[in-house]
Amino acid sequence: MNIYVGNLSYSATEKDLRDAFGKYGAVSNVSVIMDKMSGRSRGFGFVEMPNREEGQKAIEALNGADICGRAVRVNEARPKADREPSEGGWENRRGSRSR
Repeated sequence: MNIYVGNLSYSATEKDLRDAFGKYGAVSNVSVIMDKMSGRSRGFGFVEMPNREEGQKAIEALNGADICGRAVRVNEARPKADREPSEGGWENRRGSRSR
């Protein structure tokens, strides 16, 4: 089960998430999403838990819980295909030059 963790403190580390979620079951992977330019956390991350039941318990227990000084939002991550396309994609940044 892939779990989204939002409103994450910029000081939160992957170890902080692994420790918090590990109380509810096995954690197979943790990633805090970092900004490529600044190297700073973007304020969200993902936790993978192989057991769906344990993942659901973690979501229920940790949604709204304090991790590193902030109340986090926790829910099941949606697959990329289910997300709305963003406006201002690469084509929009380059402008609409026709050749």
